[in-house]
Amino acid sequence: MRPVDSRHIAVSGVSRYGKGALVAMAYDSRIAIGYIASSGEGGAKLYCRNFGEMMENVAGSSEYHWMASNFLKYAGPLTADDLPVDANELIALCAPRPIFIGAGRTRNEGQWTPIGSDGCADVKGEFLAAADAGLVYKLLGKKPLPVSEFPAIETTIIDGGVGFRQHAQGHIMGGELATFMNFAAHYFPVDKQ
Repeated sequence: MRPVDSRHIAVSGVSRYGKGALVAMAYDSRIAIGYIASSGEGGAKLYCRNFGEMMENVAGSSEYHWMASNFLKYAGPLTADDLPVDANELIALCAPRPIFIGAGRTRNEGQWTPIGSDGCADVKGEFLAAADAGLVYKLLGKKPLPVSEFPAIETTIIDGGVGFRQHAQGHIMGGELATFMNFAAHYFPVDKQ
């Protein structure tokens, strides 16, 4: 058995674990690459974007225990517009390390959809945050997302420091695993031994 190479540690998670994986990568420089799947509100989704799961849901009576107590005040009396930061800055904290943002399709653009449905994660909001975080990647000499327009479903974007893909399989991680592995291979070639 070979020892673990600490320079090649990856973190991944879907939904609430995607939120945790993103925060872990942002604050722990030992993590070399991240795969953040359908993380939604409190994760890669822009807080200020009024679509999908809202801050009031994440900070509500059944979910608040997942968030820091200081966060709860932004679900009332303060709002997402009062936050001093947004998800694009959380993603930017991961730079220059590669990060892949993946999510399942969103069915009802423009209206809130219930938790557990395909619209909860707000795939477009995650894309917009990832694209904006690319400014920091570029500043640090890494290639940002090469597109600024929200891509069609199943479009793979993995040739920069920030990767993105929306799959058609809903609120799961597996829909992007092969794409993430291809993204990671750009940075960590697979040893064929």
